Amino acid sequence: MNAPQQGAQLSDRQRLAWLQLLRSDNVGPATFRQLVNHFGSAEAALEMLPELAARGGAKGRIVIASRDDAEHEMEFARRFGARFVAVGEADYPPLMRRMDQPPPLLAVTGNPTVAHRPTIALVGARNASITGTKIARKLASALGAAGFAVASGLARGIDAAAHHGSLETGTIAALAGGLDKPYPPENKALFDAICDRGLVMSEMPFGWIPRARDFPRRNRLVAGAAMGLVVIEAAKRSGSLISARLAAEMGRLVFAVPGSPFDPRAGGTNGLLKDGAILVTDADDIASQIAPLLDRPPPAPEHLEEPPLSASAPPPSDSDRTLIVNALGPTPVLIDEIIRHTGLHAAQVLTVLLELDLAGRLERHPGNAVSLVSAQDQEPGSLFS
Repeated sequence: MNAPQQGAQLSDRQRLAWLQLLRSDNVGPATFRQLVNHFGSAEAALEMLPELAARGGAKGRIVIASRDDAEHEMEFARRFGARFVAVGEADYPPLMRRMDQPPPLLAVTGNPTVAHRPTIALVGARNASITGTKIARKLASALGAAGFAVASGLARGIDAAAHHGSLETGTIAALAGGLDKPYPPENKALFDAICDRGLVMSEMPFGWIPRARDFPRRNRLVAGAAMGLVVIEAAKRSGSLISARLAAEMGRLVFAVPGSPFDPRAGGTNGLLKDGAILVTDADDIASQIAPLLDRPPPAPEHLEEPPLSASAPPPSDSDRTLIVNALGPTPVLIDEIIRHTGLHAAQVLTVLLELDLAGRLERHPGNAVSLVSAQDQEPGSLFS
């Protein structure tokens, strides 16, 4: 992807085009990356969206964010005291650059230097016990005193306690909605305090009210911003376990605070410990595991460039498209498996997957896997409102 080199800045025109492309229908981080790589710029990709979506079998016209929409959101962000930071720019959270498909743009407000400190994520139950919230606040405070920033998701319970405990030393909040729609409303004062003293980030549009399906995306940001993730009080089926799974998939350390076997809020954390999570009773348990990582040179950010999709191969034919669609189903499969199964050139397969994605017929999964979905299972993207 033609992202800026680390520390370089997008021009205003590039940033506007990036936002316009990212706010268009069915353009997520993976699709954005392929489009910009293939066409060389977001502006060129925007011109090709209708044709690509039609080839992929879109039932209607794809909604493309207008330049006015993008300018409106950019101006709204400026008035709000926020800005859009692109992956590769100096203020982009460094660990997030190494995520699988990092958000191309993040809306951020507050102090961007907080994200450049070694960061630990603390997450857990919304209906946390008094003991759980005390543990979260104490751990966050101790980690802050040891030089760490603390990331969480601004939810009630453990998240809020973690933010309060690290408010004076450096805290990062990731939102499931737009920066102007913090959730839950009861944490608005905490949100304002983090904007003043910490960092708040979101990949969602301004004006976006979070839905249930948006919180796993928020959890992904929390996990991606940190070197390790600590779970404090989580039931066997909880969003905190999703965060732990995402952190493990990213190669982050996963920690858990043990709880009573009679408390259902400890079922998930105790299960993580059985599966190999690192046991935590105090901040030293976390710092001692992270310390060796601090002494190592940070891995280089993932190389974002990819070969053009059309390299060394003719454009896919209709029969090629049929072959690829027939190879897909509701079960995720690796893209490499599709290439081997169909016998087509990788560039042809990637092109067809991009078309299906823009048509709303493809779902992407971690590990470079994809699955086919029906059109009614996909919701169109939302523009700024």
